[in-house]
Amino acid sequence: PLSEVESTISAEAITRTTSIINEGLSKYFGVKNPHIAITGLNPHAGESGHIGTFEQNRLAPLIDELKSQGHSLSGPHSTDSLFHEEARRRYDAVLTMYHDQALIPLKTIDFYRSVNVTLGLSFIRTSPDHGTAFDIAPHFAARPDSLIAAIKMAQQMVSRRDALRSDS
Repeated sequence: PLSEVESTISAEAITRTTSIINEGLSKYFGVKNPHIAITGLNPHAGESGHIGTFEQNRLAPLIDELKSQGHSLSGPHSTDSLFHEEARRRYDAVLTMYHDQALIPLKTIDFYRSVNVTLGLSFIRTSPDHGTAFDIAPHFAARPDSLIAAIKMAQQMVSRRDALRSDS
């Protein structure tokens, strides 16, 4: 539940996730020194404490600490202004605080071809971003676009990983 999100966010989880994103972008997408934008939890990233203090008290200090360790990060950002075309040119990935912060804009940008990529595993995992579509599968009404995009993404990730391995 949304009411429990803040209590589940830890410095360790954000640090670990940032490292996984950095490694994955480098290993599978060839991005050297990836820049990660990090969203706030509250609307407008807390609006300087007027809509919540999580960003000021916990998130901003952690981002500063990670930046001092050499990570290329920015934030906390307001999610509602982070996904338009111009903003997307300023980062390589976004770390959001919960599911819908990422998936609402992603599915708005390209619902039928969005892909779920799980980084940090010992194998490449992609899947259609819309989920299983159990509700429409029995009616043969599901579109294959996202599945095809997921397969292509996995192929690209294998190719990039293998090319980087042969360069080393």
